[in-house]
Amino acid sequence: MSRSAGGGFRCLPLTGIGEVAAGADLGALLSRALEIADGDILVVTSKVVSKAEGRVVAGERGPAVAGETDRVVARRAGTSIVRTHHGLVLAAAGIDASNTDPGTIVLLPLNPDSSARALRERVGANGGPNVAVVVTDTLGRAWRNGQVDIAIGAAGIEVLHDYVGMPDGYGNLLEVTAPAVADEIAGAADLAKGKLDGTPAAVVRGLGHLVTAPGVHGSGASALIRDEGQDMFGYGTREAVLQALHQDPLAQRGFGAAASSEEMVAALRGCCPDAGVRVAEGGAARVDVLLTGSASPPAQRALGADEARVTAVAFAMGWRVAQAPVAEAGPDVVLRFSAPSP
Repeated sequence: MSRSAGGGFRCLPLTGIGEVAAGADLGALLSRALEIADGDILVVTSKVVSKAEGRVVAGERGPAVAGETDRVVARRAGTSIVRTHHGLVLAAAGIDASNTDPGTIVLLPLNPDSSARALRERVGANGGPNVAVVVTDTLGRAWRNGQVDIAIGAAGIEVLHDYVGMPDGYGNLLEVTAPAVADEIAGAADLAKGKLDGTPAAVVRGLGHLVTAPGVHGSGASALIRDEGQDMFGYGTREAVLQALHQDPLAQRGFGAAASSEEMVAALRGCCPDAGVRVAEGGAARVDVLLTGSASPPAQRALGADEARVTAVAFAMGWRVAQAPVAEAGPDVVLRFSAPSP
């Protein structure tokens, strides 16, 4: 994809918008704040979109988190990191209690991509300019202090540019390079908006080559959400241990795609080096574990601990018990595990 002439762009804040109430014509409010032109990218905070869509409710953030949560990722004291119904992983499900009337909270838009499309169509109606729209929210990052803005809704722009298979300047083929362009635009625009200036939107100008034709909205920001099967960080460290021990089938989503039989065998042998681990008849879909025991109470307790450990390892690797433990040659126990169907 070609770059704009000169390779530069500007971020212009949209000031003087004022408080936005439910039912407000947000497109008209933003257009009055600045003369928007063809090729502009309109970057709007999710909070002002939520206010216009009536997503402000009475109550406190804590009790409201459960209703916006698909799955808890991590929890420490009063802080919860959750996967929302949108698929976003956010603190407190993205619910905000700032810049809203006391006693009220602001929920995320129900469908941020749909919100972005509606806003784009409103700005472009009746001969208006052809723009892209990016709806943003703020989040923290694993292993990094501080927060950044990301795109949670988008229209009129391809949010991800895939360079896989293209050569670099040295002739090497790129393998995983796919810049999240919409996130980069969200972060750049936040520098113009600021956090304390009451400026809920900005225009990014000079990147018109990224804006799609009228009526072509693109994949939306949902394309930036990693599929749970590809997520290597689905739980916090403590939560991963606890979920593996609890063996809740619904919790297995957070462990990503099932491991191969080779990975499964290696993990079991690393956890219980004294156990007999073998691939059962039927190929890669089944693995047997032989735990050797004796009739003495200490040995039976150790056998039970090994059984629990092996089962937890299998659960974390995305496998499940194929049958109840069966006796083999007296006090020995055989555990059989199966991989889920693709």
